Amino acid sequence: MMVNSRKDSAIQGHAHEDAVTKDWRRRISDHLAYALLVYTALQIFVTMKQLKEMTSTTLPYLALIVLVAMIIPAARMLEKHWSELTDAEAFDPAQASRFKRDRIIIWVFAIGMPFVLAGIARLIAAF
Repeated sequence: MMVNSRKDSAIQGHAHEDAVTKDWRRRISDHLAYALLVYTALQIFVTMKQLKEMTSTTLPYLALIVLVAMIIPAARMLEKHWSELTDAEAFDPAQASRFKRDRIIIWVFAIGMPFVLAGIARLIAAF
């Protein structure tokens, strides 16, 4: 009898872990947090490289303005759908395709925007 209760407890614990890892709200927040870290790191790396090549010191300020003015509010808008999910919806497998789409959007912008901004800054500096 004791073995069965341990086994049942282990199975329930594993099911709970699966449910927790499938909480779309938590997962999208994690992706946004990591993407902002990656964005910031790339922004610093790309900015420092350009600062060595250019004499303009406006690039870091441009990057900061874009981060505050566009990236953070955009991330909050994207996260809004997920934060408003009910507990039942937060674990609904039907959300998987939207999660995948939003995750792709997050990472394309997190990785791509620093290079786009660097290109824009280089064009501005050229004129």
